[in-house]
Amino acid sequence: MLPFDAAAKHLAPRDRWIGWTPEQRRRRRALVANNARYLVLPGFHVPNLATRVMRLTLDRLSADWSERYGHPLAVVETFVDPEQFQGTVYLAGGWQELGPTRGFGRVGRDYYVAHGRPKRLFVRELCRNARRGLQAEQLKPAWAAVESKVAPRCTHRAGELRSLVEHLKRVEDFRARIGSYPLWSLLAIVALAYLCGGPRGQKDMAVFASGLNQGQRHALGIRRHRRTGRYPSPSQPTFCRVLKEVPPEQVESAILAFQAHVRGPTPREGVAALDGKAVKRSGGEMILSAVSVPSLYYLGSAPVPTDKTNEIPVARELLQRLDVEGRLVGLDALHTQMETACRIVQEAGADYLLTVKKNQKGIRRTVQGLMAGTPAAFSPSAPDTDHGLDRRDEPGTPGTSATA
Repeated sequence: MLPFDAAAKHLAPRDRWIGWTPEQRRRRRALVANNARYLVLPGFHVPNLATRVMRLTLDRLSADWSERYGHPLAVVETFVDPEQFQGTVYLAGGWQELGPTRGFGRVGRDYYVAHGRPKRLFVRELCRNARRGLQAEQLKPAWAAVESKVAPRCTHRAGELRSLVEHLKRVEDFRARIGSYPLWSLLAIVALAYLCGGPRGQKDMAVFASGLNQGQRHALGIRRHRRTGRYPSPSQPTFCRVLKEVPPEQVESAILAFQAHVRGPTPREGVAALDGKAVKRSGGEMILSAVSVPSLYYLGSAPVPTDKTNEIPVARELLQRLDVEGRLVGLDALHTQMETACRIVQEAGADYLLTVKKNQKGIRRTVQGLMAGTPAAFSPSAPDTDHGLDRRDEPGTPGTSATA
């Protein structure tokens, strides 16, 4: 009998041996398995039987685990009771002893009690440099699926949460009656889910909020329940109602103020890039956002209506409220139009970087004719990516971008 199961949640000698952070341990603990028991039935004797069985098992353990649970293993651990066993099999099999445990046993799901019988802890890497991989900033591709299955958790301290809440208080609460959750508390939870890399649907928000501890909920401004004395967690319908009615421009103003508080003023150098992306789990809704590149400062955003419009008029409206004077504004080929270019230069006081694609033959031919003396303005392209133009009409190197 040689079963393996989930690793211990908190094991100080193992965690020091691996060298990972508490958050890495929480997200990557599934890559460690525990040898819960090893039993060789008595009655016959075969030299080195136990050691050989253990080696053959470990040779295939990671592959079998991957077939069953969808990911391989990196490390195995086990406990040996020194009052009954010597751990000879593990020492002979290349396991490393890390010392005794503190003598606590798990009772129930999250409750530990002292039993007064410390165990000897043994560990073993299943692949080369396994510990280095577990403590790395990014997991290797074969292991990355483990982290994607772990729910995100807020690790920000109460002081940081209060700072975020203070900036979000400038958003006017549209509700006539406020219960346990002020508007700024709900908006702060949405912002935290984004910062922690979590999904941001209403159901996901409720799950994320339920993972906040009592101190974090108090710092976010959630009101204490009168009967229980605890800070409750908002439900999915609460987020659904709020996100439908919240004023987006006030939220944007609060986010920009918080960003300036944390990161300082937005740098004037770099490109102000505008691009539209579909929001995950939104049914195809689009958001057009402006970001400063390469500093990645958020500049503003606007929703793209799904009825009878596209990004073009939304981008022009967004440019009216962005401070891009003296900067370079970059947009994709959809916005390569005269009116958009005129607004960027004449109204916003900026320069533009617009893309010209192969299906915009007239514009491309015109740009190449006007910029015949500056072929470096066109990025190189392979010969097989000719944009449908006659080579005799191309004065310089073929390309896809032009600036003014």
